[in-house]
Amino acid sequence: MKRGLLLVDRGSKEREAEEELEKICLKVKEKGDYVFSEYCFLEVVPPYIEDGIKKCLDQQIDSLTIVPYFLYPGKKVKAAVTEVMKFQTKTKIRFLVTKPMSMHKTLLDLVDSRITTAMKKNNVNLPKKDVDVLIIGHGSMDPNAHISINYIVDGMRKTYRNADCCFLEIEQPDIASGIENAQKNNPQVLVIVFYFLHEGAHVKTDINQDLRPALERSKLQQVCITEHIGVDEKMIDLVLERAQEVENAN
Repeated sequence: MKRGLLLVDRGSKEREAEEELEKICLKVKEKGDYVFSEYCFLEVVPPYIEDGIKKCLDQQIDSLTIVPYFLYPGKKVKAAVTEVMKFQTKTKIRFLVTKPMSMHKTLLDLVDSRITTAMKKNNVNLPKKDVDVLIIGHGSMDPNAHISINYIVDGMRKTYRNADCCFLEIEQPDIASGIENAQKNNPQVLVIVFYFLHEGAHVKTDINQDLRPALERSKLQQVCITEHIGVDEKMIDLVLERAQEVENAN
């Protein structure tokens, strides 16, 4: 059986985000033995879902595995899946839709890895049980999204002295409040995690507009800031695991 895979991402105007998706698709194709692996966007910029689906349907495949490439379940994922399935009636190629990239141990490992790397970069040699963590997420009105980020926070609390989260927009606490709350715990070191998939505008600009002044006002002893998730072998393996879940079930 000839299989193809399509990543459906939210979308970003930043070229870095597309470059990351191109690398992910290449690795997924190689490791998963797909005829091809492509990406498309729900919104913001093309290629949109219709463009991605049409490109896939021009290939000689029997099935198309569609991966909602989102960190949170919620309205965006539902919108992406709804849009994708409009095209199932127009083809005999079987569509298989996976779960999004949420509520999985791999994400705990990735966040822990980003924290460890940031600590090494800043020459922090404290044991993890003495380190505080603040995870910055996007924010959403969907309660399932909040459950998803709480899964990450709860996982970090098992390893680190303190762990909490704050949000770029929509939800509270906002970034300024997150820094204030973290400071109340008198951390020796605070590691701030950028819990975002891509180096888009949120990571490059938006977060820092709130984070920098909040840090300047704070009296934190030492702060380390992680990289976003980006391209990582663990993330490649998670995409493939999600794909295999639906492929093996059908």
